[in-house]
Amino acid sequence: MNSHSPTLIVVAGPTAVGKTAAAIKLAQHFNTAVASADSRQFFREMSIGTAKPDAEELAAAQHYFINSHSITESFSVGDFEKQGLTLLNELFKTHDKVILAGGSGLYIKAICEGFDDLPVADIAVRDKLNRQLEEEGITPLQEKLKQADPDYYAQVDINNPQRIIRALEVFETTGKPFSSYRNATINKRPFNIIKLALDMQRANLYDRINLRVDLMVKQGLIDEVKSLLPFRDLNALNTVGYSELFDCFDGKITLDEALLLIKQNTRRFAKRQLTWFRKDKSFIWFDAGAPDVIDQMIKTIETLT
Repeated sequence: MNSHSPTLIVVAGPTAVGKTAAAIKLAQHFNTAVASADSRQFFREMSIGTAKPDAEELAAAQHYFINSHSITESFSVGDFEKQGLTLLNELFKTHDKVILAGGSGLYIKAICEGFDDLPVADIAVRDKLNRQLEEEGITPLQEKLKQADPDYYAQVDINNPQRIIRALEVFETTGKPFSSYRNATINKRPFNIIKLALDMQRANLYDRINLRVDLMVKQGLIDEVKSLLPFRDLNALNTVGYSELFDCFDGKITLDEALLLIKQNTRRFAKRQLTWFRKDKSFIWFDAGAPDVIDQMIKTIETLT
């Protein structure tokens, strides 16, 4: 680690583990800002269902990439990499440390390592996969991805058809797994990186997820999703907490069933997030339930910088 370079402090972990609160406390201690690496909190129109920091939390530390884009804008992980690196370049002019907090492993990877250029897929392959999605639903595509690229299957949001189709079209066009293109090269960054991750006992985490969904409903989740019905085909809304309620509004499932599914799918998502982060051996893990967890994280950062 270069002692003269600024340092990016990553705070990662599964949904509902307490990343927002930890990132704010670290930002206050080091007198710095927080950049979000949550692929849904970018969008202004999605607030309750994405568990965005509330007004008090946003006021407690300077935040970036919260409410920064509209769901109607095209905003890819590649766009995030470019905009995020530009932001860090500016922030590092006045801060020697910056926090990057979130649970979207792909977006954290984009900032820390970058991506290889992915091949252009065959349009005919994409059309075929989209037809299969329309005619048979997402389940056969999920199974196909599980067979073709188990590594990516373990990491991706398997309820997001666009991401599944993207991975399958690359595989069917090139014969190589999508994950092989994403792991080949690490781009050297002009800053040090310390990766911290939070976890807790699985039962406690699942309880927190269930309680969070109940709280979202009290805060107005159902009305928020109703207001987004005209935009339901946008990729940003192909996500847990929204797609289940769209099915409810279509009469496919009851409201109670939708809420149970949101809890179940969020728990599954948390499990996949943990799988992703555990594969990266550079993460230093902390028990989010420990009373002195913030002190432990600060001590680790100070030791490494």
